[in-house]
Amino acid sequence: MRVVSSFETAFGGTPEGVWHAPGRVNLIGEHTDYNDGLVLPFAVPWGVSAAVARRSDDRVRVVSAQAGGGPVEEVAGWAAYPIGVALTMRKAGLPVGGADIAIDGDIPRGAGLSSSAALEVSVALALNDLYDLGQSPMELALLGQRAENEVVGMPCGIMDQAASALSEEGHVLLLDCRSLGSRTIPFDLPSQGLELVIIDTGVHHELADGQYARRRADCESAAAKLGVEALRDVTDLAAALSGLSGDERKRTQHVVTENHRVEAVVGLLRAGAVAEIGALLNASHLSLRDQFEVSCAELDVAVESAVRGGARGARMTGGGFGGSAIALVAADRADTMRRTVAEAYEAKGWQPPVFRTATPSAGARRLS
Repeated sequence: MRVVSSFETAFGGTPEGVWHAPGRVNLIGEHTDYNDGLVLPFAVPWGVSAAVARRSDDRVRVVSAQAGGGPVEEVAGWAAYPIGVALTMRKAGLPVGGADIAIDGDIPRGAGLSSSAALEVSVALALNDLYDLGQSPMELALLGQRAENEVVGMPCGIMDQAASALSEEGHVLLLDCRSLGSRTIPFDLPSQGLELVIIDTGVHHELADGQYARRRADCESAAAKLGVEALRDVTDLAAALSGLSGDERKRTQHVVTENHRVEAVVGLLRAGAVAEIGALLNASHLSLRDQFEVSCAELDVAVESAVRGGARGARMTGGGFGGSAIALVAADRADTMRRTVAEAYEAKGWQPPVFRTATPSAGARRLS
């Protein structure tokens, strides 16, 4: 295992174990998590592995196969994520000592598949096991979120970390981001003759650059004007929109309708009508493009050409401003769809996108 070799080279010893946490793709429910809403993600087959051993002091040293170089102790750049988790655990009163941590991952950074949450959850799970902290998967997810909010400075919601920690193979995760209640729903695409294809645009976003924070501020301001705790509480959309204008009006329209789309998708999945969710994926993308304004030209072309190439529905996934789109397509039309998208990118003079088949996978776990 490469991460074990990396550990031995960097630290001159043997790790006490290896832990793995997956990235995620969000089927639907975008930018609803920090509005106390509903989301429907699932874990993907790619993620981050952490080889870890305790230290006798309080130092936390990290190395990454992707970043290169020797051990890092500074809370900056990529190292802020794993070191931030340890610091956050200590701040929460958990007895976390020092650790040597080697990181290796196969999830593409910047593709909107939440490599950061996978990194946080893998380290949180490792420290939980090694220091016998007794934290539940959701508690570990919350610690990862807190580290990203307070140490990294990214005001993300709970969806990404929860999906990494709680997902089950062959299922999507319905998560209520207010109550933190969750349940899994079977999502067996092969039995329906379907594939969910991830279209990685190659446009790498940095959500911490302020765009994400501005969208969140719009939502919080709108909720305050409407006199509700969060936009999830809006029950009369027409009345709410009549009292808002500009960006706050558009953000509210997206969040309220997106929560309803999550509920509609859940209903179709429970009815076994997986192929029928395509129209809701399309509607989600239009709302993210026009009301939440987090799409970009590369995502729009991916979605439009995927549908033109035979997809039953498609939408951007993740925070936006780049990253990936997803497309639900009949398995026997998937190659045609991929070719249509690639040709659309070529016509624009863009680098070809990367296609991956999204398979609902298991959540965070100890490997060895």
